[in-house]
Formats: sequence, C-alpha cells, structure tokens
Amino acid sequence: MAGNTFGTLFKVTTWGESHGTALGAVIDGCPPGIDLTPEMIQEELERRRPGKGGATSPRSEPDRVQIMSGTFQPEGCEYPQTTGTPISLVIFNKDANSKSYSDLQDVFRPGHGDLTYQAKYGIRDHRGGGRASGRETAARVAAGAVARRFLRRHGLAVQAYTVALGGITAKQRDLTQITDNRLFCPDNEAAERMEERIREVRSQGDTVGGIVEIRAACLPGLGEPVFDKLDGELARALMSIGAVKGVEIGAGFRAAAMLGSENNDPISPSGFLGNNAGGILAGISNGEHLVIRVAVKPIPSIHKEQQTVNLHNESVKIKVGGRHDISAIPRIIPVCEAMVRLTLADHLLRQHALLGLQGALRKNKSENI
Repeated sequence: MAGNTFGTLFKVTTWGESHGTALGAVIDGCPPGIDLTPEMIQEELERRRPGKGGATSPRSEPDRVQIMSGTFQPEGCEYPQTTGTPISLVIFNKDANSKSYSDLQDVFRPGHGDLTYQAKYGIRDHRGGGRASGRETAARVAAGAVARRFLRRHGLAVQAYTVALGGITAKQRDLTQITDNRLFCPDNEAAERMEERIREVRSQGDTVGGIVEIRAACLPGLGEPVFDKLDGELARALMSIGAVKGVEIGAGFRAAAMLGSENNDPISPSGFLGNNAGGILAGISNGEHLVIRVAVKPIPSIHKEQQTVNLHNESVKIKVGGRHDISAIPRIIPVCEAMVRLTLADHLLRQHALLGLQGALRKNKSENI
C-alpha cells in the first residue's frame, strides 16, 4: 500500500493497524547527535493515549514506545544520541478487543473508510478500521517527538489547543490556561461549557467535532516554491489526519471577505504589524508565528441507528458498538503538533541543504578567481 511515507529529507514511514500486534514508525534523515530516550517520546504519547475518560475511548493502551535502532550512548554522554541512521520505533497493542467488530465484517459503517478501502483493495481489516483507524496516529506522535528534539535546537516550538468543540467557541486565547483543563482550551470558561456539551452528546449516543488552532515559532525562509510551498505542505500534512476535513492559515476563509488594504500585513522597521498571512508569504515563512486552524469532524462511530449497505449492496441498519471517543479532540491535538513538527523539520533540513550549497558555490567561485 503506497502513501505511508511523509517528508523529503526528514522522512517518516508509519506502519501497523488498530488491532494488529503493534504499530510504529521508521524515521530516516534525522541528523546525528540529538539526545533521544524513550521517555522523551513517551511524554508526547501520554497526551494522545486513550483510556483517560472525558471525551475519550475507554480502550486502555499503555502506548509504551521502544526505540529499536538509530541511537547510541557514547561514553561520557548523559543520554543516548541519534546516530544519523534510521530510527525505528515500535508500540505494541495491549488492549485490542476485536470481538466488538465481528458484526461489522460484512457491513460498511457510515463516515468510515470501510467502503473506500474495499473499493480500492478488495479487502479490508474490519477490526477497528485497521490502517484507517485513528490509532495509527500514535506512530505519528512518536515520530513527531523526535522532530521536536531536532527543532528545539533551532528555537522552533509548536503548540496546539482547542478553540471550538460541539458548537462552543473559545472567546479568548490565554495560552497559560491550556494546561488548566483536559481539553487544552485557552479559555477555561469555554472549556467548562464544552465539557457540558460532551456529557449531553454522550447521553444521546452521538459525537461532536471542533476546531484546533496550531501556533508555531518559525524562522524566515522555510518553504519551497512553487509546488512545495510551506502552507501547501502544512495543509497536506494536517489533511492526512483522518478526522481533519479543512485547514486554514492566518486569516484563512475570512480573507475572502476582506479588502486588500485590510488583509495585507503592514511592515515596519521592527517587523510585521499584523499576521493575516499566518506567518507565510508566497509559500515561504516570513518569521512571524505560523497560525493554522483545522476543522475536526465528529467521530463517525455512534450508538445511534444508521442506514447503510452490506457487501452484497443490500440495505441494512446498524448501531456501531465497540469503544470509541465522543470527539477526536483533545487526543488529536498532539497529532496536529506532530504533523507540523515533521513538516518544519523536513523544510529546515531542506533550507540547510540550500544554504550549504550556496556556501559551497561561493567558496568554489572565490577559489577559482
């Protein structure tokens, strides 16, 4: 199955299924000399891990990551370091309950990839969605944690948070409040109303969607015109997350209603005086914070009766059992951060390659004068 590898220089391949033995990632292109331990990766995985109550699935997975290759601890170093060779990460599934899906073997669940996987491959893993399951994102988060260690060296940081859930919208962006509530919302009052909405929807056997905003401190000059623009690459990365149905950067769709005089960000000797561009101009980062929002659809597995068809194209009614989230938020937040980190790590390496080439060309020219 193609399409499991992301990146050009910082390249990540994820593998594994929801109810398989394990899942994981192979990272190729990570620079050497970066401190890396399982605990450093585990910190990110804990934020995505299921079984913590609230809007999340009761499936209880420890999600303990193992580093199988790509690190070595030299004498005198406090931590193992990346060696520049492929880093292989594995997470074993411990709490899969495939019996819950036995009734769905010949039925296509509305909102899921069942029908499209069957159409493409002629075979599908019906147990929790197989490869199409949101569980695949654990591998992305693990890989993103490695990218985070690399980006920290260059002062690049990424943070995501909930700005809307179930029709409730945060009215303020106080990032100090993000850790005050389990929805990672920068508005504690809005977070309380979101929690009420979750309880209400759960009692109805339904699910909700929302909006996640991502901010990233970024250097100027990242992005490759014309077809590898940074905003295009970020949109592609975030749209690769199964629950994401839309991406906007900066003013986003609001820009369509603005005048050019309103949308343009004035520039002063001290920098930009606005950020409607979301930190990107002509596909290249301008040094301002990247500001990205993603629309997250409701979880398609609901306990209400739904109309669908089976493998024989016969009309049937189903109720989806199993253990499912009420919302992909907040567990999707570290996934969004991971995909932005992987994108920035890749483009940072591409920029380093360009600058290195320019330096080599200048050196060669001066030596041949």
